[in-house]
Amino acid sequence: MIPEVDFLRAKSFEEALFALSREPRTILAGGTDVFPSLKDGPLTGKILDISGIRELKMISNQKDVWRIGAAVTWQDLIMADLPPAFTALKLAAAEVGSTQIQKRATLVGNLCNASPAADGIPVLLILDAEVELMSRSSTRRIPLSSFILGNRKTAIKEGEMVSAICIPSKSTSGLSSFLKLGARRYLVISIGMIAVLINTNETGMITNIAVAIGACSEIAQRMPAVEKALEGVPLELAPEIISGTHFTNLSPIDDLRSTSVYRRDATLLGLKKLLKSQFLLRSCDDKSRL
Repeated sequence: MIPEVDFLRAKSFEEALFALSREPRTILAGGTDVFPSLKDGPLTGKILDISGIRELKMISNQKDVWRIGAAVTWQDLIMADLPPAFTALKLAAAEVGSTQIQKRATLVGNLCNASPAADGIPVLLILDAEVELMSRSSTRRIPLSSFILGNRKTAIKEGEMVSAICIPSKSTSGLSSFLKLGARRYLVISIGMIAVLINTNETGMITNIAVAIGACSEIAQRMPAVEKALEGVPLELAPEIISGTHFTNLSPIDDLRSTSVYRRDATLLGLKKLLKSQFLLRSCDDKSRL
């Protein structure tokens, strides 16, 4: 018996929202999470394909916000002309699977999958990203930290879909970086992830810093204790100031990839490495202006 599938490839955003208002559907963009979840089984049920909707494939700067549409791929992000603060996002994009996956998989799909090891979440947390959710009757925007509710759980309501990721322009100053820790360099689920966004003044003092850690708790976390400890500190000294006492909000687990102790220690060392690299980068940049 051939499994039944009701497959709708929406031609417009309005058509997609209308379909969702009538009945729940599995939303398909890149399909790189949906198809592996089938475990070699056939695609069944009610499917809504949004990959052909033009307005969802756009990255734009609109007044005080950057918008990343729901069908924007990782490859689109890598190739986009974005401020230096988005460097961490581009670095994360380059770590997602193979080149073929990067050309199909979407940033929003990565968020909606809501895996603790989702590459996009830490880098968007340091940018104070918000998630725009739309239905036929309403539009709402919520912080990313409120969108991810747990392992594979999100705040999407019936009849809604994510239309865009919104990043306030005020959060896009400074330089950022990203480090993914795994058993090998590429094509790996992370043991831990570190994302950092730093602003410094002319003397090299940290005026503002955002730090997020992924794969070390059920939901990726901003690190308020780290941020508080490093604000007002010379960037050169920052790696020596942070310690494991600043990581108490994390709750890493033991699994096949790593122990909880290793996760905590490795992410601490990874953060120190990023801070050192950011100091060297800024030092070279200062010399180039002389």
